Amino acid sequence: MHDLGVLHRDLKPDNVLVDAHGDLKICDFGMSRFAAGGAATAPPYTSPVVTLWYRAPELLLGSTEYDARVDTWALGCIMAELLAGAPLLPGSSV
Repeated sequence: MHDLGVLHRDLKPDNVLVDAHGDLKICDFGMSRFAAGGAATAPPYTSPVVTLWYRAPELLLGSTEYDARVDTWALGCIMAELLAGAPLLPGSSV
């Protein structure tokens, strides 16, 4: 996805589907952005992104610039939840 220049910006378990063959499909590209040079080299974006529990630490700490690494962080959170069998950060507030 990033190699194609797409930055999803809202990866979470609800946006990762598994088909009958066990293949993963990413959905809900409503918040995504396209960068012609590839997502890893995209200019920094500044609008709020990502469901709260899957936000990268720099976003939680108030950073106003981010890149494709926010998707990488969110994917890591999803994988940790799969391994733990429970929400990574349960709660109702930060």
